[in-house]
Amino acid sequence: MRVIIVVISLFCISLCFGQQKVESKLYGTMLKTLLSHTVSEIDVSTAKNNLGSATFLDARPEEEYNVSHIENAIRVGYDNFDINKIAYLKRDTPIVVYCSVGYRSEKVAEQLQTNGFKNVYNLYGGLFEWVNQDQPIYKGEKETDSIHAYNKVWGSWVKNASKIKVYP
Repeated sequence: MRVIIVVISLFCISLCFGQQKVESKLYGTMLKTLLSHTVSEIDVSTAKNNLGSATFLDARPEEEYNVSHIENAIRVGYDNFDINKIAYLKRDTPIVVYCSVGYRSEKVAEQLQTNGFKNVYNLYGGLFEWVNQDQPIYKGEKETDSIHAYNKVWGSWVKNASKIKVYP
């Protein structure tokens, strides 16, 4: 009985939120319940088309960013996010914030909006969805197929990259 209630609840929750496309339906359901949806979300395809015109901010710690990131992304972190690090950006600059799955980036994007940034988007599904849709990731300036998996559970969502876990 409990299982039926959980399944029905997840289905109802999934109907309540916007229909962002992700490759895995189960991953999409997890994202719909994990995220607050307080920031406009952008899907991988749309974000990819805006690589040249938007500023991409990586909301992960240095250890994760150093394994791989979206080309030319600026690492701003999450725990130690400081709005002053990006004070040079105009408040109307299109900004796409991402992390592994979208939770940390959503929180950073909320802070950006609070500080007057107007065109802020959270990459729906994060870097994991980016690689799952065969988009390139970089280590420094070189393309790589490795991604920081965060941990074993979260790394299970990564399908199209070599998973690396660098934390002890």
